[in-house]
Amino acid sequence: MLGQQPGADDAALVEEGFGLPACGYAVSFSAGGLGHALNCACCTRQSPAADALSRAFRARATGAAPYFSRIAVLASPEGEAQIRQALATDVIANARYRLVEAD
Repeated sequence: MLGQQPGADDAALVEEGFGLPACGYAVSFSAGGLGHALNCACCTRQSPAADALSRAFRARATGAAPYFSRIAVLASPEGEAQIRQALATDVIANARYRLVEAD
């Protein structure tokens, strides 16, 4: 959900610099650059937004986060663009989430 505040049962994807909301679970991301250095030993080349979406999914799946069915995105226009790009280009993020714009 872009442009909406999370409800009590929602999770939130929060760009660094934005305040953490009162909701069931929140994960943060940085709007600039890749999450890891190119050719690092561990990694996929996910953007910070795609990485944050993966962390939220993993936390819900393992029980580290309470169940949520929606993630509210609290971000700058640049951060929102990174979310859109992650959902458009990252096959894993795209398989797990769909974008809902605010009314």
